[in-house]
Amino acid sequence: MNRDGEIIIIEDNEEDRNVLEYVFEKLSYPNRRAYFEDGASVLAYMRAPYAEPFLILSDIDLPYMDGVDLNSQLSTDIEIRRTGVPYLYLTNRATHELIIDVYSKLAQGYIIKPSSPKELISTLKAIMDYWQVCAIPS
Repeated sequence: MNRDGEIIIIEDNEEDRNVLEYVFEKLSYPNRRAYFEDGASVLAYMRAPYAEPFLILSDIDLPYMDGVDLNSQLSTDIEIRRTGVPYLYLTNRATHELIIDVYSKLAQGYIIKPSSPKELISTLKAIMDYWQVCAIPS
């Protein structure tokens, strides 16, 4: 994990992407945001030698490869795992079984998307502040 690296946001809903970008602009973190609409694109990106992201925020329901499958793929790639990039879900869907499943596959967080921009600001600030001070393997 590179604390100065980009924040990978995997979200297929354009309105949600716009809201997330608005919130990150309000928070003024210097990290660039890289938006992806599907898991397959992120997998290809993460396997590139130049990829050094700070963290991944992923929706669950995505086209081509959902967030759970993507996290499983990333978790089995030794080189990607060594970077310690946190994989967090930021999604609207939550069931007890789904939450158990994602944590069993090495997710570092499961956050239900807040319904208001104000709540989203405080949620994303808490996420960023936590991972900024967290000890990392790389």
